[in-house]
Amino acid sequence: MEIAWQTPANPPERQDYIFRKGRRLVRPYYFEFISHVKNRWAGKTVVDFFAQEFKGRPYDYYVHPCGQYRKNTVVGILQAEHGLAPLFPVHRLDCLVSGLLILAQNATKADLFRQQIEGGMVQKQYIAKVVGTFPEKELLVDISIYYNPREGRSTVEAGDSCQDTPTKGKTASTKFTRIGSNWTHIIVLCEPVTGQTHQIRVHLQYSGHPIANDMLYLSEYVDNRSDVGMSADRAAGKSLIPETNNTYVDDCEETCSKNFSIDPMCTHCPNLAPTGYEEHEEGLWLHCIRYAGPGWKYECPYPGWAFLS
Repeated sequence: MEIAWQTPANPPERQDYIFRKGRRLVRPYYFEFISHVKNRWAGKTVVDFFAQEFKGRPYDYYVHPCGQYRKNTVVGILQAEHGLAPLFPVHRLDCLVSGLLILAQNATKADLFRQQIEGGMVQKQYIAKVVGTFPEKELLVDISIYYNPREGRSTVEAGDSCQDTPTKGKTASTKFTRIGSNWTHIIVLCEPVTGQTHQIRVHLQYSGHPIANDMLYLSEYVDNRSDVGMSADRAAGKSLIPETNNTYVDDCEETCSKNFSIDPMCTHCPNLAPTGYEEHEEGLWLHCIRYAGPGWKYECPYPGWAFLS
């Protein structure tokens, strides 16, 4: 399958973005998608194809143009606001996780980085603020993880060698080391050996030391979510909107959004919250600080929450 990631006639531009209450939105736009077709699709219109092949939505839904993750991405934003293109992401950060993100300037270099990561030649380090009494010695959590995409969360899966039932989980291993503490929280150095979805978060939960503001894996520890801290929307807004660009953001808040049409049937239009986000969610106390491989390393500063008083 071939995908035209960005059509030359429609690259990300500054005016494509609209800000509402600190949240970055993207104006509706058309995107060229190229794919091989099957014989049974021949002669059908695109709308008929979607309506007949994916019957979970009404016909009118496929008339309405919508989509995700073409312009409202780190790569798209860097191109629109700073003229940096092309860029090739080397790795990813989970939603709500902050810190180091490596982007290569050409595909060859990006592939080299990825090969080193997949080959186990890259050491990754994160820090997290957790609850509980963390052991002084290094803690190794070596247990499989199963990610449920419908629920948007992972669970540990110990398995049972005495049973014939196959497990769904993927092998996962993480090393943890306590590096700071006070009466309330502990700062932990996290070194994932593998790279499964939500691996650090679910391994910390399994060990009895969940991230202190991780609502997805902290439900049994915290009853009142409003007591934990900054919301995800405010945290994301502060990190994505440059301080030097406030005039542009204010103008968009007041004028640009007037022409932003909304279709109540669309699950992506801005009157509905994106999947996986809720008003009470916040930027996690989980921060990527270091990636190092053969002959190279990249580091970034610690966030403010990592300095315990």
